[in-house]
Amino acid sequence: MSVDLKARPPKASAVRKAVQVAPTAVGAFYATSMETFRCMFKRPFHAREFVQQAWFIAGVSIMPALLMAIPFCMMFVYQINILLAEIGAVDLSGAGAGVAIIREIGPVVTVLVVAGAGSTAICADLGSRTIREEIDAMKVLGIDPIQRLVVPRVLASTLIGMFLNGLVSAVGLVGGYIATVYMQGASPGQYVTAISILTKLPDFLVSEVKAAVFGLLAGLVACHLGLNAKGGPKGVGDAVNQTVVFSFLLLFLANSVITTLALH
Repeated sequence: MSVDLKARPPKASAVRKAVQVAPTAVGAFYATSMETFRCMFKRPFHAREFVQQAWFIAGVSIMPALLMAIPFCMMFVYQINILLAEIGAVDLSGAGAGVAIIREIGPVVTVLVVAGAGSTAICADLGSRTIREEIDAMKVLGIDPIQRLVVPRVLASTLIGMFLNGLVSAVGLVGGYIATVYMQGASPGQYVTAISILTKLPDFLVSEVKAAVFGLLAGLVACHLGLNAKGGPKGVGDAVNQTVVFSFLLLFLANSVITTLALH
């Protein structure tokens, strides 16, 4: 039995390949984002496409947002109230609910829904158009796909992100009311009055800014990966999976940065 003692060159690891590809991928995403921002201020603005996409994204996002917000907020507020009861501060239950829901839970649920439902739908749509060579056909006809397809979708994603955040915050406060008043027997007046103790209008505005940034980033990621899908239907599926992962990473990073800046 012979043994091959000839040294073989080691194969490049997956990590090394990822490190080599990352700068190119980031540069391509940056180029797509800059071109999108440039086209936002060019005429014509495709208002009909914008309305259709906003309606479509809202349709796939509203129910998941509600189904996540109600139990999530109720259980979160329920646990906060248990801690407040131990220190004799049940009358501050509304304050804790307002801070938690408006500052963090609303934006976080928006992150999950926008990245998990809205952006994946956008990526699948554009990816399907790409592999059917519809995007190439538009370029041949002199139609800019960024201005015609990407800008309306990114702006629609931004608008729906803000809408979802407001919806989740309102529903979450109602869920917190149910958990506080009906499940733990607290005073309804104390809950409603205490909401405004720590939560002011600037807190809600910061929350809306977060949601707008989340929608913008999710739309940009989805459009970029959809327009660059390759390899047929499998490539579209891979692009959709990448959209979820990269959107979550970017959105949670943006949430941390905006929260840090707002608190300072």
